[in-house]
Amino acid sequence: MSTVATWPGQAETWLDERGKGAWIGAMILGFIFFWPIGLALLAYMIWSKRMFNGSCAMRRAHHDTPTRHRFKTSGNAAFDSYKADTLRRLEEEQEAFEAFLQRLREAKDKAEFDDFMADRARSARDNASEDTIDGDKPVTL
Repeated sequence: MSTVATWPGQAETWLDERGKGAWIGAMILGFIFFWPIGLALLAYMIWSKRMFNGSCAMRRAHHDTPTRHRFKTSGNAAFDSYKADTLRRLEEEQEAFEAFLQRLREAKDKAEFDDFMADRARSARDNASEDTIDGDKPVTL
């Protein structure tokens, strides 16, 4: 059972290691042998953005790196230091901005929830006052 569950992941890893050409080749072979397989591979490649973003191997290498940015040295230690400091500063600014956006979303969600609860309380209060007013009226048939 475990081999059935893992073979699609293993196939995906194998194709990713060989790049976009392997994905296109698998899709073409899928169309040749059984067209729904080719169509499914095409849909998956579009949905996962494998058709439009760089090489699959580059993406996998990017996700496997322990640091966010890796770069080749230029041979100039001063420039490499400046580049590393700039990238570190930009990452810190990005993290601060993402934290700000998260706080903004939370504040918006809280305001919407508070408005909902106020509307609900107002509605309950209005219904209660209508019930007491209606309860005092005599019923005529």
